[in-house]
Amino acid sequence: MSYAERYLKEAVKIIEKIDAKQVEAMAQLVSEVRAKGGRIFFLGVGGSAGNASHAVNDFRKICGMEAYTPTDNVSELTARINDDGWDTAFVNWLKGSRLTDKDLLFVFSVGGGNLEKNVSANIVRSLQYAKEIGAKVCGVVGRDGGYTACVADACLIVPTVNPETVTPHTEAFQAVIWHLLVSHPSLQKNAMKWESLKP
Repeated sequence: MSYAERYLKEAVKIIEKIDAKQVEAMAQLVSEVRAKGGRIFFLGVGGSAGNASHAVNDFRKICGMEAYTPTDNVSELTARINDDGWDTAFVNWLKGSRLTDKDLLFVFSVGGGNLEKNVSANIVRSLQYAKEIGAKVCGVVGRDGGYTACVADACLIVPTVNPETVTPHTEAFQAVIWHLLVSHPSLQKNAMKWESLKP
């Protein structure tokens, strides 16, 4: 079997194991937040930061929901990292954005954050703050879900089918799940361009 064949078979196994109930719970939660006039804040690092930026676009354009991510403003992000430190850069940005109990924090992360191992501490600090003020939390994470899975109101843990490909599969399925959400009947408000055109 070629590497490509094995990788694609892994993706099929992941799809078969995904907990659809968690995805529906996320759709319900996002819908409730939007109905209350809340905003959605996406957090991610590395490839997950790229996913966060793309998700912001889709939730704003397709779902008509106010959405943001700190990694879209590199000037502010690097100033906060330089002046305050990496661990608090996201949480201080959330405070500056006036995160409230009407809002939703949505985490994209391979490990979900772990303070003891000093992995994605910036995400953990943000989650602690979100829970402290009563904001809702969702996540699409890998491995065991880390801190995100422990505190989220709804969280999908992308199943591990091969420990050597956890990162690429987790980041790929973040995109699968947010695209599922923005096209979900309870969330989609605006037609997507190609779907709106007649064949």
